[in-house]
Amino acid sequence: VIGHPKYQGSQRIAVFLSMPDEIQTEEIIKDIFKQGKECFIPRYKPQSNQMDMLKLSSVEDISSLTLTSWNILQPHDDDSTREEALAGGGLDLIFMPGLGFDKKGNRLGRGKGYYDTYLERCMKHPSGKPYTIALAFREQICESVPVAENDVQVDEILYED
Repeated sequence: VIGHPKYQGSQRIAVFLSMPDEIQTEEIIKDIFKQGKECFIPRYKPQSNQMDMLKLSSVEDISSLTLTSWNILQPHDDDSTREEALAGGGLDLIFMPGLGFDKKGNRLGRGKGYYDTYLERCMKHPSGKPYTIALAFREQICESVPVAENDVQVDEILYED
């Protein structure tokens, strides 16, 4: 991931804070700060499909986040001090989680459409849609995954072969 040309060429990067059953992203986050890039993480809004990407100030900043009912660390609902990526310069790259992927770039998420809805918002931003890379285990690559009309394909899926 860290040697990937799209990562190397990106300054504003969104990355998920991994759950135990996902590709672990802690080392990616550390490298983002080490290279002086800007790091954004998701904040999901409950009872909706709305998600924002909020800026982290440092690796240590993760310890200030709150745990949601889904066991995901994210900025508190009333935290209005953080920059939202689309309120500023947009994003260059988004690392995306998922439950399953196919080689056409279709992604099976957790069913709420958070990333699809967010990418639709990105497409309306002056900087346009960021490049998207899904991080997966080889076992998550399927022949095909079910897709809906509003599902946005990922640009690339990285997994160990």
